[in-house]
Amino acid sequence: MRTTRAMKFAAFAATGLLVLTACSESDEPEAEGSPSAASIDCVSGTLSGEGSSFQNNAIQEWANDYQNACPGATINYNPTGSGAGIKQFNAGQVDWGGSDSALKPEEAQAALTRCSNNPAWNLPMVSGAITISFNVDGVDTLVLTPDVAAKIFNGTITTWNNPEIAASNAGASLPDSPITVFFRSDESGTTDNFTKWLHAAAPSVWTQDPGKAWTGTGEGKEKNSGLLDAVLNNPNSIAYIDYSDALIGGTSYAQLDLGSGPVQLTPETASAAIGLAEVVGEGNDLILQLQYDTTQAGVYPVVAVAYEIVCSAGQDAETAALLKSFLTYTSSPDGQAGLAEIGYIPLPSNVETKVADAVAALA
Repeated sequence: MRTTRAMKFAAFAATGLLVLTACSESDEPEAEGSPSAASIDCVSGTLSGEGSSFQNNAIQEWANDYQNACPGATINYNPTGSGAGIKQFNAGQVDWGGSDSALKPEEAQAALTRCSNNPAWNLPMVSGAITISFNVDGVDTLVLTPDVAAKIFNGTITTWNNPEIAASNAGASLPDSPITVFFRSDESGTTDNFTKWLHAAAPSVWTQDPGKAWTGTGEGKEKNSGLLDAVLNNPNSIAYIDYSDALIGGTSYAQLDLGSGPVQLTPETASAAIGLAEVVGEGNDLILQLQYDTTQAGVYPVVAVAYEIVCSAGQDAETAALLKSFLTYTSSPDGQAGLAEIGYIPLPSNVETKVADAVAALA
């Protein structure tokens, strides 16, 4: 049965692993905003993907849309985290990988073998933002500078009424309570992007190299869902959580002051940051170089892009055809249009065009 996007999103939020089977068409009218069957070139078969939990809600939305339009297709996605997704892809256990950061040189080298001596491509498909979510007694609005955020997450600032926090939050009743920091215990592209921002925006404080493995302070929790649960259930806590999951959970998240006053995270302020990115890479291997150190007014710079890691060629014909069809839809205007409703940022038009062209070149 067809459902509204809001209903689908609520249902998806209750599951960690997507194993959807195709449903038959109903006689009910198509939900507003859903793609028509004519907008998808259907291919039958089964696909398996794994990786980024950051993009999980988007993949689930797309898979449901595709399967509604194409009853012969089944799209499975396991949100185990970016590091696991790349490992499983390179081991040939899944048809594509999802990662919040592009393949490193050694990972790209391993992908050559997996792809029958063809290069793997990084296709930016899902863009969004990372919140600094908090649960502080008596505090509804929290403003942080990059330096203060870095000091909280590296353990230099340990209590909520610290003068450096108070300086940006005049009039707030900050409690004299220890700060409980939660971080991703699994290798995560969300961690990678968040630490890239800390390192670029507060280089004198966050001196560690960015990466998928956390190097700051705190208590580890698996996946974005683990961080969400931890913040919601632990007063005076803080964590970095992707925007989509933070919207589902209803957490409060900090505004950032980059020097021109507080900037609230909205689709518009995050989209402004994505728009500053430069497309790098060779040919159809598309990597977005995000400007984490920007101080431009009205920009929320803690953003992330999830890539679909795919073989440019070398997979069996049936799998390649279904994967190409599915990614043709996800990179299309129809596929991108509904993402803002579930906490993501549709790709800027210039990036969307490059991704669509790359998908068309998959063999």
